[in-house]
Amino acid sequence: MIVITGGAGFIGSAMLWELNRRGEENVIIVDDLGFTTTEKWRNLSGLHFADFIPIELFPGLLERNALEGISAIIHMGANSSTTETDADHLLANNFGYSKKIASFCMQHEVRLIYASSAATYGDGSNGYSDAIEGMAALRPLNMYGYSKQLFDHWAVKHHILNHAAGLKFFNVYGPNEYHKGDMSSVVYKAFHQIGEHGVLNLFQSHRPDYRDGEQSRDFVYIKDCTRIMAWMLETPSATGLFNIGCGTPRSFNDLAAATFSALDRQILINYTPMPESLRDKYQYYTCADITRLREAGFSETLTSIEDGIREYVQHYLASANPYFDYTKPTSNA
Repeated sequence: MIVITGGAGFIGSAMLWELNRRGEENVIIVDDLGFTTTEKWRNLSGLHFADFIPIELFPGLLERNALEGISAIIHMGANSSTTETDADHLLANNFGYSKKIASFCMQHEVRLIYASSAATYGDGSNGYSDAIEGMAALRPLNMYGYSKQLFDHWAVKHHILNHAAGLKFFNVYGPNEYHKGDMSSVVYKAFHQIGEHGVLNLFQSHRPDYRDGEQSRDFVYIKDCTRIMAWMLETPSATGLFNIGCGTPRSFNDLAAATFSALDRQILINYTPMPESLRDKYQYYTCADITRLREAGFSETLTSIEDGIREYVQHYLASANPYFDYTKPTSNA
């Protein structure tokens, strides 16, 4: 039996889809569906799982060893808002909750795959290496990133990462992210903005070494993320921290062009001034160093933004049913 925390969320529900398409339905979902306005329940409606457990009940069930037969926990549950200011809330949800799950996995020899974050890299001035030896030099820019970094340090100290895999997701885009609001991907926002106005707004560059729209990110399609996680379930020797990205930075202009192309529309971009409150914290470049992932044995080709955006836009965002389910394409773009 596999447990997915945050299983109704973006990456969690996508992973449930991945397991379903591989024939695995003995899955427990742990989550909080929240107010009905979020409609996260739709992420689960076309998928199959054995049971649903509220997040507040799950740690107690683990402590009493009330859930028999757990082979792996995929811990994606967290408050992922980079603008959250309640530090105590983030520590409880992203640090304390994760410690309880990791302790159970260590005690019972259960495979643990958990979400760290690329937010731990801060402004990137210390690079994007996922080697544990460089962790101490990282300086996150927000409390969310710090809460993830705290758990990574704790996991190293308590030898969790000798047996578990912590995943530092870069800029993930794809189906089932609609409920994330301001935290949804640029692709999702671009699709709706182009559909409503015919033009896409991008930030101007405020650095002389970058032209407008040439700020770059490592964009990774959600189906690549789930393929990697499925491989990690089958490869317990893959332990430690791993960047989850394509290893190839692409500009926002590239992303815009791919989105307009998928919509069969002429490219129309409006470059707007970046708010001054963001200028000192804005990342002009991110790139996942995926050397460790490749050395661990994951050799599959990752999806280009042109192919990923085309599938996402045409088969999901432009569809009457934009969620993961069995009627959607199962081939990776």
